[in-house]
Amino acid sequence: MKYLHTMVRITNIDQSLHFYRTLLDLEEVRRIEVESGRYTLIFLACPGQSDVQIEMTYNWDEDESYEKPGRAFGHLAYAVDDIYAACQRLRDGGVPILRPPRDGRMAFVRSPDGISIELLQKGAAKPPKEPWASMENCGDW
Repeated sequence: MKYLHTMVRITNIDQSLHFYRTLLDLEEVRRIEVESGRYTLIFLACPGQSDVQIEMTYNWDEDESYEKPGRAFGHLAYAVDDIYAACQRLRDGGVPILRPPRDGRMAFVRSPDGISIELLQKGAAKPPKEPWASMENCGDW
């Protein structure tokens, strides 16, 4: 058995690519447009890790909101080289930091479609640093 991917539904390809590619720095691995089924699949992975993918599914004719996935789904998690730099890049891109990295180790954000994303510092936690150390949680993750 081999793990292939995790699928998340999206409502706007451009917004989702901005979030996952530009702000989270994932790379597009492949894209499949299925005219007969009226959907697009976009596979993304961390640079150099194309065997661990997230599949974004865009249904062309669907106008459903995916803001609150069911509780059975928890979150996607990514290790980052610098938790503070990653959170700053997301914040600068307009993404609220729902659980700031006060401990220098862990943060949570949400995708444009409400998917919870956990960011974890690679290796040991970084020393506490402002503005993160005193920043309060907002929303839920």
